[in-house]
Amino acid sequence: MASVFSFQLSPYFLTNSVIKGQFRVRVQNVGSRESKVLSSDSIVVNKTSFIDQKKKNGVLYDGGTVVEEERALINGENGRLGSVAQNKRMKDVSKDLEALWDDGYGTKTVKDYLDVAKEMIRPDGGPPRWFCPLECGQPRKNSPTLLFLPGMDGVGLGLILHHKALGKVFEVWCLHIPVYDRTPFEGLVKFVEETVRTKHAASPNRPIYLVGDSFGGCLALAVAARNPKIDLVLILANPATSFGRSQLQPLLPILEALPDGLHDTVPYLLSFVMGDPLKMATIGIENRLPPKSKIEQLSGNLTALLPLLSGLADIIPKETLLWKLKLLNSAAAYANSRLHAVKAEVLVLASGKDYMLPSADEAKRLKSSLQNCNVRLFKDHGHTILLEVGISLLTIIKGTSKYRCSRRLDFVSDFVPPSMSEFKYASDEAFGFICVATAAAMFSTLDDGRIVKGLAGVPKEGPVLFVGYHMLMGFELSPLVEGFLREKIVVRGLAHPVLFTDSQETSTSEFSLQDWLKVMGAVPVTASNIFRLLSTKSHVLLYPGGAREALHYKGEEYKLCWPKQQEFVRMAARFGATIVPFGTVGEDDIAELALDYNDLKQIPLVNDFIREMSRNGPRPRDESAGEVASQDIFIPGLLPKVPGRFYYLFGKPIETKGKEELLKDKNYANELYLQVKSDVEHNIDYLLKKREEDPYRSVIDRTLYHAIYHPRQEVPSFDP
Repeated sequence: MASVFSFQLSPYFLTNSVIKGQFRVRVQNVGSRESKVLSSDSIVVNKTSFIDQKKKNGVLYDGGTVVEEERALINGENGRLGSVAQNKRMKDVSKDLEALWDDGYGTKTVKDYLDVAKEMIRPDGGPPRWFCPLECGQPRKNSPTLLFLPGMDGVGLGLILHHKALGKVFEVWCLHIPVYDRTPFEGLVKFVEETVRTKHAASPNRPIYLVGDSFGGCLALAVAARNPKIDLVLILANPATSFGRSQLQPLLPILEALPDGLHDTVPYLLSFVMGDPLKMATIGIENRLPPKSKIEQLSGNLTALLPLLSGLADIIPKETLLWKLKLLNSAAAYANSRLHAVKAEVLVLASGKDYMLPSADEAKRLKSSLQNCNVRLFKDHGHTILLEVGISLLTIIKGTSKYRCSRRLDFVSDFVPPSMSEFKYASDEAFGFICVATAAAMFSTLDDGRIVKGLAGVPKEGPVLFVGYHMLMGFELSPLVEGFLREKIVVRGLAHPVLFTDSQETSTSEFSLQDWLKVMGAVPVTASNIFRLLSTKSHVLLYPGGAREALHYKGEEYKLCWPKQQEFVRMAARFGATIVPFGTVGEDDIAELALDYNDLKQIPLVNDFIREMSRNGPRPRDESAGEVASQDIFIPGLLPKVPGRFYYLFGKPIETKGKEELLKDKNYANELYLQVKSDVEHNIDYLLKKREEDPYRSVIDRTLYHAIYHPRQEVPSFDP
């Protein structure tokens, strides 16, 4: 039975018996629920003893168990626990996550990595081992295991920026390879493989994630190739399978001949090749800060970071660097010879400015060589992508639909609500332009029929079904989702299934708006997904007109293209959901439809492309739904305008609770369906009329308002 053991120098578990300070130790037998947190005074590590453990440091919440350890013995050879723990039951502390939860992304920097790495690299004579950062905390129930496989440094802290976020939804374990360890590549493969098999035996229906950074990518692929029947998900960050074509290989004979006195400069120079110091120093700097404040913080971070980079000479001394380069060579050869045997899901994160490995080209090769491989290219990042400012690793996993807790992805139960850092990034970067340019004005209707500014009339408790008009190209989605998230309400949008296919993905695909829609809660529009969302009391966003409405033709602005069947009424009644009809206007204030579907069909090559794309793509409805189901997917020709403004009106909520007759009486259900449709049309008419009274409808007027008042202050609108 493989075992996992780890030592903590706040806020991390360390594997170093030489450190005399107070650090806590977590010891866990892989595949067992038994888990201990020990202080440095009560353990024997690699035959070095510490006595008189303080109980206050010996508590860990593990799946509802408080574990207090009196004494423990860890054998330096195999890391097995040699003592018995006293267990006490207590209330489960694992809770689900709410909207805008704190994922801690941006609170840790590369400076933290270098500071902690200095302590972890002290030689202890021990073998490779696993450790779990205390910062990861306790994940929510039934979370899968994530094993981090490090790059050349071997420290295992490559996820330091992501520990808190990943720890909420994964059981995180990191591999530490001591500086002077000389375990060959096949030995490391067997070590990781033993852990994977043990975890799989304990939870056979749960996936195991292998996050491989550079060298760790080769290790992950090798383990996957040897274990094709185990459900593995591989996340490879600039995998070193391209080592044979890298700039590092010619460095090997030069390093062997390099005098010891000059070696200290090599890791310092390597640091600029491995990653972008500027991006590393940008971590934690708020995008919303004034330019002067940003420059001051960046300057301070760079000043503190650059001297620390010379510490890489201690993390990778000359003998270790020579060994690691030879290890990389054998790792790449081993992994490449077994790519055909890899059955696991693979997500490759490739950097466009990786000056150590040809990662962008390697992503193309892996996508064509592996059976189930997706790629996301980050063109402005360097080799150490996981240590550079950008998008959280958890966000990438969520956006590519890779996060799941069982053998199959469940869009409802596996959903992780947007965190605060995701909300800020989406508001500033992903959706920033359209949200700022259109300055959404939202109105809602109270139970007494009175229209008010804001979302006070929208039910806070689910299940709620929002039913409305889909503006051209779905432009209204981003401001709508952002507006609800500000109220800490997650709206699960029912989206066209084509957004969840890989048919248009290439090796140069970047993390795009399509991925962000998944992060924010979009799910494929299917009857089963609507059923499950309403059964879990969610806030669900439905557009009966679907793609036909969002891709309408000339002259069809604000025309509802709904099917004849009352598709959603009886589903809502089954769960007593509240139906909220809403209208949106503003598409004619940002763009003019120049080429619609009928125009594009007249262009031979474009027509062939549209038909081919639609033929291979999924359809959310059968042909009985008429033109709503038969709509081909295309991108219309648009002429942009000086931006106006988007307006939303959420109508008076319609209760279905207690109306069981809707489930049996089709005529009654049809009446309610027509009422909802009529309410949506009324809301649109109301907004079209009232927006003429808005003094800040034009972006020019809003810009002047921001120049006079605070740039972040909400711009007023018409009085409802």
